[in-house]
Amino acid sequence: MTLPGRYSLFVNSYLALAPRAQKWYSSLAAMHTDLRYPVPAVAAIIVRDGEILLVKRGAEPGFGKWSIPGGSVELGETLEYALKREILEETGLAVEVGKLAGISDLIIRDDDVLKWHYVLINFFAAITGGELCPATDVSECRWVRLSEIRTYNVTQSVLNRLEELGLIAGEF
Repeated sequence: MTLPGRYSLFVNSYLALAPRAQKWYSSLAAMHTDLRYPVPAVAAIIVRDGEILLVKRGAEPGFGKWSIPGGSVELGETLEYALKREILEETGLAVEVGKLAGISDLIIRDDDVLKWHYVLINFFAAITGGELCPATDVSECRWVRLSEIRTYNVTQSVLNRLEELGLIAGEF
């Protein structure tokens, strides 16, 4: 079984030590691959001085593409807690969660076979501490001028959200 990137740092050793962890991990992996239900996910739009924080995805969906930091909501987490945890895990930054920026679906098919279905819940956020450092399932993170965002291989869902919010102009 392939281990999702953001869990690989601690789950491998946990699986070896605790038999109950195997059941927990199996249910976690099933949440992302079983596809009986959409997976709720949160992401942060963090803008300062005309720049947005982007991360380069180190795992599917969107491997190798730039996106905004975020990830799946785990069982028992509030949306705010999940967002703070994901941002800290991926970027090393602590954030204050702001207003809701939008909700959308991310549905990915391959030859008419459903591969992924996330309900994306985007929030604005502001940095409160930490040092920018890529970790878990991202390979890079950096500040990008909003005016230059289209020069990066950014996911379409992020471009759509930023256009809807008026942060970037639509493509003509």
